[in-house]
Amino acid sequence: MEEPASEKLVTILADHNVEGQADVLWGVLLSGGWLEISPARLVRFADVGLSDNATDRAVWRFAQTSKMLLLTGNRRMKGDDSLEQTIRDENHVAALPVVTIARVERLIEPDYRERCAVRLLDIASEIDRYRGVGRLFIP
Repeated sequence: MEEPASEKLVTILADHNVEGQADVLWGVLLSGGWLEISPARLVRFADVGLSDNATDRAVWRFAQTSKMLLLTGNRRMKGDDSLEQTIRDENHVAALPVVTIARVERLIEPDYRERCAVRLLDIASEIDRYRGVGRLFIP
């Protein structure tokens, strides 16, 4: 019997540019007991065999085929393989969203950090609701 979608473990892939910040968010979720309520796991490029210099397009495609949420900082549109251009070119109704920390530098603020962490887990726990939206900014 297949488990309900709400109880499936969601994997979040931390962009190599925000691995440290992802660890900080994960610490908030662990210490607050949030992951007991809504299970998820965090992986890094090295964990899944992605190169740190993989193109944004390759990373987006990998996250989609691996059914992972991609967590990024606020990337800009630079070139044909930029994340924004990739989303514009390849997004579809079943695609998982890219979750972007709107203000990475504000993660030093406890309130902002907690809001980002909880919002990330909220998105992960209701992943089907956000398919096809392209990108979501947190908090």
